Amino acid sequence: MTTIPFLNLGLAFIPVVIVIVITWKWQSNYRTSIYAIFRMLIQLLLIGYVLAYLFEADKSWVVIIVLTVMLFASAWIGLRTIHGVTIKVYVKALLAITVGGVSVLALVTQGVLQLQPWYLPSFVIPLAGMIFATAMNSISLAGERLEAEINRNLSYDEAKVIAFQASLIPTINSLFAVGLVSLPGMMTGQILSGVSPFIAARYQIMVMCMIFGSAGISSALFLSWIRSEFTSGHGTKVRTKSYSD
Repeated sequence: MTTIPFLNLGLAFIPVVIVIVITWKWQSNYRTSIYAIFRMLIQLLLIGYVLAYLFEADKSWVVIIVLTVMLFASAWIGLRTIHGVTIKVYVKALLAITVGGVSVLALVTQGVLQLQPWYLPSFVIPLAGMIFATAMNSISLAGERLEAEINRNLSYDEAKVIAFQASLIPTINSLFAVGLVSLPGMMTGQILSGVSPFIAARYQIMVMCMIFGSAGISSALFLSWIRSEFTSGHGTKVRTKSYSD
């Protein structure tokens, strides 16, 4: 693959700057966007060194530690737009991502790919990243929408159904668009690296199935387990934080 010079890479930030300027002009929370971009830069510049070490280490306990950190971080980030979150809610989010994400990861790596060894870092870590990130976003959308519908005086069961459907909107949209509007990251990367489009398509089918499954299972578990937070006499009600806060 062609190496991108840093000068050329800088051109990719032109639309980023445009969006940040729009956010500032519209008096939205542009600082969050700047902070997110800055964090993205630092994290991606460092991840190359981290992954190189992980791949060379090739030890199961190292992979398990990395997956554990990813799980804890995804639960924390998934609840970022919600304040008044108790430890109880965080634990339920963590468990939902763990059950939904790890089960799908195990099915894909051990059933579909049949990796040898089972912890092969170059496969397990990238796939876990996609799965946990999708579950994280799904839980974030589900929690935010559930609170909004509860505030509209809907019953918990009605709000739960609406929240679950909302949590799957990005994933379902990607299912509709894949191959027609977009070629997702894994498929594009494989094609650019010279892999046959037919083989790349099989991998992408696997990826789409795993992200849909992890998103749906994790959000369903989360919505079921936080019921007590939205019923009288049980804990503190979760309150969604406004993006303008």
